[in-house]
Amino acid sequence: MNLNQIHNVYFIGIGGIGMSALARFFKAIDKNVSGYDKTETQLTKELQELGIAIHFEDNIDLIPADYYAENTLVIITPAVPMQHSEWNYFIERDFEVKKRAEVLGIITKDTFCFAVAGTHGKTTTSGILGHILFESGVDVTAFVGGIVENYNSNLIGNGKTVTVVEADEFDRSFLHLHPNIACVTSMDADHLDIYGDKAAIEASFLEFADKVEDKSKLFIAKDLPIKGVTCAVNEGANFSAINIRIVNSQYVFDVISPSETIQNFEFGLPGKHNLMNALMALAMAKTFGLPNEDIASALRSFKGIKRRFSYQIRSENLVYIDDYAHHPTEINAVHQAVRELYPNKKVLAIFQPHLFSRTRDFADDFARSLTAFDEVILLDIYPARELPMEGITSTWLLEKINNNHKKLVSKLELISSILESDAAIIVTIGAGDIGEMVLSIKNALNETV
Repeated sequence: MNLNQIHNVYFIGIGGIGMSALARFFKAIDKNVSGYDKTETQLTKELQELGIAIHFEDNIDLIPADYYAENTLVIITPAVPMQHSEWNYFIERDFEVKKRAEVLGIITKDTFCFAVAGTHGKTTTSGILGHILFESGVDVTAFVGGIVENYNSNLIGNGKTVTVVEADEFDRSFLHLHPNIACVTSMDADHLDIYGDKAAIEASFLEFADKVEDKSKLFIAKDLPIKGVTCAVNEGANFSAINIRIVNSQYVFDVISPSETIQNFEFGLPGKHNLMNALMALAMAKTFGLPNEDIASALRSFKGIKRRFSYQIRSENLVYIDDYAHHPTEINAVHQAVRELYPNKKVLAIFQPHLFSRTRDFADDFARSLTAFDEVILLDIYPARELPMEGITSTWLLEKINNNHKKLVSKLELISSILESDAAIIVTIGAGDIGEMVLSIKNALNETV
């Protein structure tokens, strides 16, 4: 497929975080862009402000007339059901219909491609890396699976020679990519509705890793069963972050690389997991040939990703943090960062489970992760692409949580339940529509500060 011959790009599921980055990209290179999504969100509003027409009803009559032309590319997300009428309309008429991952593969194939893989850490690592490259003057486009605070966008730059892309393991999407430099941040079991078991997901990651022929250009978290350049925090590795201290509420650390020890990097995102993300991005940027001082400057100025340990309120008496965590490992990382920053403070965690299958597969791990907080409020499971599963409910999950201060509430009751707590630290956690409630929660809490 030749993108130069495409005039119109139509998205089915345009409001997804990955899809919306592609929509911004095609709009930036002067394609006509339009699309459908089932729900209006802040992301869809931002796309509409860019001049992208979006509708929220699965109705072929709402597809703009211009998009019936032959030079239209249709991009779909795996979350869209196969019975979707607009999707079937385009398939039946032999339009060029591609999955998001296929299109990313086409865009990045003729570029120098950085690919960031892993069950956790992809978005922050790719955001940091994209920021380092952009700030260093590289002709880069970075497709990020979250809104980067520095740019208020999930698209960094508009370069034509270098790309950064999240290598998403869902639906084995990352196997469409052609990486020159890549990393694997983690390989925990996830998406078992797709893979079936942990062995299958590990096999898929190994297949992705094999796409990087030069293993000196493949960076891995230490102890992963992949051959590559190892990275670790406070452990021996090819790249290691050491001498870590907190100064003025941010990390200062040194890095041992294969060639030298570099001192006094500064980085403002909390948590050991974010230090690891920064180290991975640093290692890739350094291997690409960027100067230490440019990397250090970009790390110092990186503001983070929205919904990744994102401060909403940060006052002396009350802190409210929002995070996208939707896997037990990610919740543990949030807990570690909160306890490190706010020892001896009462912490309330509000969690919205994401997917019935993930809740079923990791129920005991979720329960252990949530038990560690002082108080827990649970919301009903956000179904996303799934139908309900018998017996898999938030009531069932709540019973597993070994915490005397826990309760299940509806979204309508959520704000009043939060206001009843005397916790000094409040954290909302989850990948569902809890993110759409953050502003309302913030406004309600601000009235009490």
